[in-house]
Amino acid sequence: MAWSAKLYFVNESAAIAGGLRERKRAATRSAITSIARKLTAERGLNGYTVEEVCEQADISRRTFFNYFPTKEDAVLGHIDDDIPAGVLEEFIAGGHASPAGEISPTLFQDLVRLSLKLSEHMAASEEETRQLIGVIKKEPQLILRIIGVTEQREAQFARDVALREGVAPDHPVVQMAVVLLGTIARKSSMAYFSEGNTRPYAELLMENISAASELFSQPFELPVPAEGHS
Repeated sequence: MAWSAKLYFVNESAAIAGGLRERKRAATRSAITSIARKLTAERGLNGYTVEEVCEQADISRRTFFNYFPTKEDAVLGHIDDDIPAGVLEEFIAGGHASPAGEISPTLFQDLVRLSLKLSEHMAASEEETRQLIGVIKKEPQLILRIIGVTEQREAQFARDVALREGVAPDHPVVQMAVVLLGTIARKSSMAYFSEGNTRPYAELLMENISAASELFSQPFELPVPAEGHS
């Protein structure tokens, strides 16, 4: 019993230490991205050096390249910082009650809940998002990189939803969930960051989700093929 208790506390301490290390790594990544975006928005990508980022972030050049291979990557940020780990774990766990291979009846509701939690995360990092908008205006050629990164992150989210549901990432419901939620989030963000907007992001998000839900809840019939066409 004593050995079991000792092993438990050793494992618990290791888990806590691992969590602290990951939070520290996330904080460092976030600091690097914030500084890189600020400098890029002010001076453009060629207007500052990696050494300046390191100085402001109080890190070494080696540490910078441990996190990001280029300045462009630092500006775009890291995929692990998009969704807090605890929020993602809770979402994935929500599908465990349903049989593997069947779409859970709470998937849509849980996706809405996840979107709202992510809106809170976005509110906390609103200044960084505004910096990214400034970066795009300063360096429009980054748009193609952003599109590529967005596709990678949507593919990862599809894998997360598929894991929750116990289906393949190319399952049509999974693919539609990712595409629709991604489109709604982008539309809501565009409205939120538009000049003169005074409405909260979560309000805009829920308005768009409700509109999509109303549209897709309407009955429909498959078109009847015209005669002579199979």
